[in-house]
Amino acid sequence: MAENPVLNYGETTPGRRRLGRSIVWGATALLTLTALYQTLFALGATSSGFASWRPVLYAYGLWGVALGVAQVVAHGEQGKRALFILPAVLFTVAMVIFPTLFGFYIALTDWNLASQDGMRFNGLANVRQMLADPFFRNALGNMVFYVAMVLVEYVIAFGLALLLNAQIRARKFFRVAFLLPLMLSPVAVSWMIGKSMMEVRFGPLANFLKWLGVESPSFFGSPWIAKLSIQAMDAWTFIPFMMIMLLAGLQALPKDVTEAAQVDGANAWQTFWGVTFPLMIPVSITAIVLRIIFKLKIADIIINVTAGGPGGATDSVTSFIFREYRDRSNVGYGTMLAMTYLILIILFITLLLKLVNRWRRSFA
Repeated sequence: MAENPVLNYGETTPGRRRLGRSIVWGATALLTLTALYQTLFALGATSSGFASWRPVLYAYGLWGVALGVAQVVAHGEQGKRALFILPAVLFTVAMVIFPTLFGFYIALTDWNLASQDGMRFNGLANVRQMLADPFFRNALGNMVFYVAMVLVEYVIAFGLALLLNAQIRARKFFRVAFLLPLMLSPVAVSWMIGKSMMEVRFGPLANFLKWLGVESPSFFGSPWIAKLSIQAMDAWTFIPFMMIMLLAGLQALPKDVTEAAQVDGANAWQTFWGVTFPLMIPVSITAIVLRIIFKLKIADIIINVTAGGPGGATDSVTSFIFREYRDRSNVGYGTMLAMTYLILIILFITLLLKLVNRWRRSFA
């Protein structure tokens, strides 16, 4: 009779590994079949199904337990260590992946809260409507403008960071003062500036322009002036965010490098362009990418000040989706817009990071 092989600490037999895989595949098949069965019933493809999605939730819980058991059975001590990250994985699936998949499902339905028909599957009808929607294309074009203005915000933020890093009087006071806009919410900024200071009849900025001789000044009457006004308010709120990151990077630079450049005869501009700016590239890229991510979500100021007007001139994709939900109660089409925008953001950020990494390697 053959003897059992001697196992080292933490090793398992091939039979236990096959058993672990069988447990995972069995629980996965049960969860898939349960979800598919209920999905077909919800779509009206079959007349039988569960009264609610609760059995699918039970199957998901059973799948999570089976996954933990299978890890211990198949991998022994290593499987026990994997149990510590299993709750985080299950939470991510439940709170991120499943809602995203459910969002794609809603995007393929005709679901208007103002209609009594309820939710109906309509396939790619929402996609065709989105491709033919001039307001959505206009919002995408506006986002190109808003994102491009991040470079202007970066230049201003870098200048302020250099100023606050210099030996000037009341430097600590100015650091706190410049950070005040960041402490305000965009909603407060939209009401304090957009609805008050820029008000056409009684706003102080409008009255000042009238005093200078401008007839009927309007910050939100012309499409381009309205767009620039929205951009100015958003920039005033978030430039301090970039400024504080760049200021931290400037303070972390080694002083001996800039001092060596000055000893070699470099003037202030040569020192900045040849020493300071190259050393600040990693911090600059981080600040710009984070600011672009925030810019892609711009909505609060637009919704409160212009509601996308005049004629959609200031609309962002997020504010347009918000109005599609709130004003038209069109959940299905609004979700299709949101899912499409999510995909575009992922593709754009991925491409941006690749281009930035390639540029950094060429710059080095």
